[in-house]
Amino acid sequence: VAMVAIPTLSLLLVLAEWAGLVDASPHLLLRPSPRERDAGVNDSSPKTVLSQLCELLAARPLQGLVYEEERPPRTAWGPLAPMLEFVSAQTGLPIVAVGGGAGLGRMPQESGSVFLQFSSSTALQLEVIFEVLEEYDWTSFSVVSTRHHGYQDFLSVVEGLTDGSFIGWEKKSVVILNVTDDPGGARTRRLLKENEAQVRLLYCSQEEAELVFRAAWAAGQAGASHMWFAVGPALSGLGMENLPRALFAVRPQGWRDEPRRRIARGVSVLTHGAVAMRKEYGTTGGPNFVTNCMTDANQTQRLYFGNITLGGRDYSFNSDGYLANPFLDVISWTPGRGWEDVGWWENGVLRLRYPAWSRYGPFLKPPDDAQHLRVVTLEERPFVIVELADPASGTCIRDSVPCRRPLNGVAPMKQCCKGFCIDILKRLAKIVGFTYDLYLVTNGKHGKKIDGVWNGMIGEVVYKRADMAIGSLTINEERSEVVDFSVPFVETGISVMVSRSNGTVSPSAFLEPYSPAVWVMMFVMCLTVVAVTVFIFEFFSPVGYNRSLQTGKKAGGSTFTIGKSVWLLWAIVFNNSVPVENPRGTTSKIMVLIWAFFAVIFLASYTANLAAFMIQEEYIDTVSGLSDKKFQHPEEQYPPLKFGTVPNGSTEKNIRSNYPDMHQYMGKYNQKGVEDAILNLKTGKLDAFIYDAAVLNYMARKDEGCKVMTIGSGKVFATTGYGIALHKNSRWKRPLDLALLQLVGDDEIEMLERLWLSGICHNDKIEVMSSKLDIDNMAGVFYMLLVAMGLSLLVFAWEHLVYWKLRHCMATSSGKLDFLLAISRVSPHPQEHFQDFRVKQQKQIRIFNQK
Repeated sequence: VAMVAIPTLSLLLVLAEWAGLVDASPHLLLRPSPRERDAGVNDSSPKTVLSQLCELLAARPLQGLVYEEERPPRTAWGPLAPMLEFVSAQTGLPIVAVGGGAGLGRMPQESGSVFLQFSSSTALQLEVIFEVLEEYDWTSFSVVSTRHHGYQDFLSVVEGLTDGSFIGWEKKSVVILNVTDDPGGARTRRLLKENEAQVRLLYCSQEEAELVFRAAWAAGQAGASHMWFAVGPALSGLGMENLPRALFAVRPQGWRDEPRRRIARGVSVLTHGAVAMRKEYGTTGGPNFVTNCMTDANQTQRLYFGNITLGGRDYSFNSDGYLANPFLDVISWTPGRGWEDVGWWENGVLRLRYPAWSRYGPFLKPPDDAQHLRVVTLEERPFVIVELADPASGTCIRDSVPCRRPLNGVAPMKQCCKGFCIDILKRLAKIVGFTYDLYLVTNGKHGKKIDGVWNGMIGEVVYKRADMAIGSLTINEERSEVVDFSVPFVETGISVMVSRSNGTVSPSAFLEPYSPAVWVMMFVMCLTVVAVTVFIFEFFSPVGYNRSLQTGKKAGGSTFTIGKSVWLLWAIVFNNSVPVENPRGTTSKIMVLIWAFFAVIFLASYTANLAAFMIQEEYIDTVSGLSDKKFQHPEEQYPPLKFGTVPNGSTEKNIRSNYPDMHQYMGKYNQKGVEDAILNLKTGKLDAFIYDAAVLNYMARKDEGCKVMTIGSGKVFATTGYGIALHKNSRWKRPLDLALLQLVGDDEIEMLERLWLSGICHNDKIEVMSSKLDIDNMAGVFYMLLVAMGLSLLVFAWEHLVYWKLRHCMATSSGKLDFLLAISRVSPHPQEHFQDFRVKQQKQIRIFNQK
C-alpha cells in the first residue's frame, strides 16, 4: 500500500498484485507531495486487510482511496472489492476502483457506500453482449457458470434480459459447474459436451476459467464453431493460455492503458470531488471524513462525483457507483495476435467492426470450422433485399443480418440483408445448428457456364469458395450436374409480364352492347321490314289509300309514305319528340304499337349494357406459352412484339435451348434487371418481359399504381422451384432437406410467403369506381356525328339533284310514276302549299282569339 500526502488532500492507493510500485508519481491534476509511507500486505484475508485499513484511517484523516487491481488475486477469501465496499459503507470513505478486476460486477448493496467503479457492471456487459448476438441473429445460447461470487446476480440479469424481450431468445440450457470438486475435469467435460448451443455465456473466476477452457478443449467445444462470451470482472484480464478460438469480452475503454494512467484517472476523480466539496463548505467547514472504522457516522456526499470531466471525457458517476456515460470496447481473442477491438459501445449505441469475427479470415479463404458455413447470395427483391448499415451505429436493423460485399484489394463493405430467403436461412441455421458468413456474389448473378467456366452463385459453390448458395436460384438440369440442390422451398417457373393499358376506349364502344348481327337485324332488316309492313297495311286500309295511290293526290287523301313510316319507327326507338305523321289504318296503328313495345325492350337492354362498355377498358394480350405465335413469329404482327429477359439466368437458358430463333430475336430487347424492365414496360419501350414467375408475381403485386401484371393471373410455364445449392455429396443436404420439410409442415414457409410475397395489386381483381366521363369514353359518338355530317352533305346534294327534277316529272306524268308516292311526297308547287298553310294558320288564330 502506498500513501500520497498532499497539503490539503490525503489519498490512499491500494495496488493489488502489481509488482511495479510507483517509482515516479503519476501525472495528476494536483501535484502530490512525495510518498510518506509504503506498506505491503501479503495476506489478503479480510481480517488483515481491514485491520491495516483501520490503522491507516486512525493515523490520519483521508479524503479518498484508489484501488487498482487488473487481475483478481487467487485467494480463498474471494475478491477484495466487496471488502472495500464494506469499508466505504462503514466509514463514508470515497473509494475509486480502477482496473478490470477491481469492480464489483453488480450494483452496490451496502447502504451508504461510496464505491465508484471504472469497470462496467455484469448487467451492462450482458446488455452489450445481447446486442452483439442480436446483430448476428444468434438467438440460441446457453449459460455456463460456476458458483463464483455474484453468479446468482448474473443468472438473474440473463433471465430478465431474455424474458422481457421480443427478440425470441432461446436459452438452451443453464450449466452450473463445480470445478473445485472435479479435479480431473471429467464431469465438466461431459456437461460441456452435452450442451448443444454454439454461443455460451461464461461467468466464473480467473482460476476457474482456466479449468473450464481446458475441459472445453478436451471436449471439442473450444473451436471456432463455439462462441464464448466472458462476463464479469473476474474474467476481464484473462491470460493467453488455453483460450478458445472464439472468445469475446466487454471492457471499459482504456483497458490497454498502463496501471499508472488508470491510477492517475482515479486520483483525478477523487481530487475533483474533494475540490467541489471544499468550494461549497470551505477549507475548515463542511463534513469531515471519519478516522476509524468504529464510527456509525456516514457523511458521504456522492453528488460531488456527479459532474466530472477529464480530458474531454465524462467521468461522472451515477447513484450506483458506475460511470453515468460509460465507453466500452468489445474485444475478441485472435490466436497469434492476442486481444483485438472488434466493437464499441458509446451512449447506448453499439458499433461493430466488420467482420467482427476475425476467425472468418480473408475473403475466399476456407475456414477451419466444420459448423461454420460460407453462404453466398444475390440481391433480388423480395428474396434478398440489401440495405446499408445504420450510419449512426454501423449495425443492422432488426430482422436483417450482416452481409459483406467483397471489394477488390480492400476490406469488404458491410451491408445488411433481409428478405424471404434470409428468413429461411436464419431458421435453417437454428434448426440444423450452424453459423454462417453471408456475402454477396460479385462474379455474375445466378450462375451461367461461359467457355466451360461457371460464374455467379453456382460458380461460388462449384469452385468451393462458398459452402452454400441461397436466393432466387432456380433448379435446372444443367446446374444439377455440378451442384446438389435441396428440396424446393418456392414453386416458380417462367412467366410473362405486360403493362396494363392506360384505359383507352374503342371508338366503337358505344356499339358494343349489341353484336354487329343485332345491329343489322335492327336497323337494316327489322326497321325496314316493319316500316314497309306498316305502309302496306295503310295501303290496303279503307281509311288509308284504299288500295290506290291516286287517292293520295286528292284533297284530304292519305299522305303516309314509306319514308314517313321509317321516320316514325326511328322516332319511337329513340323516344325523340319530332314531328311525325301517324298512319290512319287501325292495323297499321296496332303494328306501330307492337314496334313501340319492341323498342322499349331494345333500348332498355342497350342502356343497361352501355355503361359496362363505355368504361376505360384495360387491354391485356394473352399468350398460351413460350411457343405462342406472338413469341415465335413476332415480325408477323404490326407493330412487331418487343420482348426480352435478363441474360445469364435460367430463363434465358431455357429459351436458348428450346427456342433458338426466339432467343436470337429477343437479344436486342434483353434487360439489365427487373426494375429496368418494368420501367421500359411502362414507357412502351418493351411489350412483354419474360422472367422468373416468383419474382414477376411479387413485382406485379408491389408495383406502384398497379401498372404492370403477369398474364393469365400469374400463369407459369416450365414449372420448377427455388433450391439451396450445395457441394456435390455435401453432408449438409439431408439435414437441410429435413429442416425445409419441417418448415413446410409447420406452415412457416406459407407464413413467410404472406409476409414477403404478398402485395396490394392483384391480376384478377376488378376495382369498381365512379368517375366523370372523359373524351375517351365518348370519342366514338363524336366520330359517328362527324361521319353523319359528311353523309348529310351527300344527301343534301342528292336531294337537290333528284327531288327538284323529280318534282317536274311528277307534275307531267299521267300515272306512270305513281309508285313514287309510296316512298315520298314532293309538291310541284311548294309556294302554293306555303300560302295555303299561312291561310289556315291565320284562320286558327282568329278562332282562338274569338274564344
